[in-house]
Amino acid sequence: MKKRLAKSTPSSQTVAKKKLPRAPSRKTSASARSSPPAFRLLQRDRLAVALWLRDRLAERYPETPVPLHHRDAYTLLIAVLLSAQCTDARVNTVTPQLWKLADTPEKMAVQSAKDVESLIRSCGLAPQKSKAIVELSKILVRLHKGQVPRDLHQLEELPGVGHKTAQVVMAQAFGVPSFPVDTHIHRLAARWGLSSGKNVLQTERDLKQLFAPEDWNALHLRIIFYGREHCTARGCDGPRAHRQGGRLCPLCSALATSSWRS
Repeated sequence: MKKRLAKSTPSSQTVAKKKLPRAPSRKTSASARSSPPAFRLLQRDRLAVALWLRDRLAERYPETPVPLHHRDAYTLLIAVLLSAQCTDARVNTVTPQLWKLADTPEKMAVQSAKDVESLIRSCGLAPQKSKAIVELSKILVRLHKGQVPRDLHQLEELPGVGHKTAQVVMAQAFGVPSFPVDTHIHRLAARWGLSSGKNVLQTERDLKQLFAPEDWNALHLRIIFYGREHCTARGCDGPRAHRQGGRLCPLCSALATSSWRS
């Protein structure tokens, strides 16, 4: 669950923040350079494919447990923040020690960023994340009575909380229909012809138009699960690669051969 941590705090209590630096660039692999463009569907087929995919994913993943371990909305918020440029598995090994130090906004607000940083270093971008964690905890205590706000825009105003993180909290902590788009969802939506794949915001808009709000919260997790297990960045080349003998996961194979229609 990757994201960019950069937000402004209320003007009355300005907190200096910098955008988290991008991970060091790597040379593009041959497989990535040769990956096919987004799969194109006829407009009349797009909704039918979307509903077929929704049903197949529900069959594969009837349960949709939240991947990040948490106790409440606050610990989920911190876990999602830590997951930027880090795996969920790594975050889940780090947070137990962090919760021993502080597991509420009130306790975290009085910690030093250095103490927090020492516990989260293996998650990457620790200096920036630790400052954001402490500062957002202070804001929650000062402005929200120690509670995580159940409001997307108020969440996005917190240090280190971007649009995707805010949507994850709204969906998984409060049950509000949301469709946070991570790299897996962005990749699969393009592969399956559900979005142009130009950017994550466009992907989010396209998916919200295709699926009913009551499907969003479970479906976004199911797509992530499938993207991690089957339709990986290097393990599947997508339906457009079918004629070139590319590697296909089960759902991409069905789309490539039109067997989804049967």
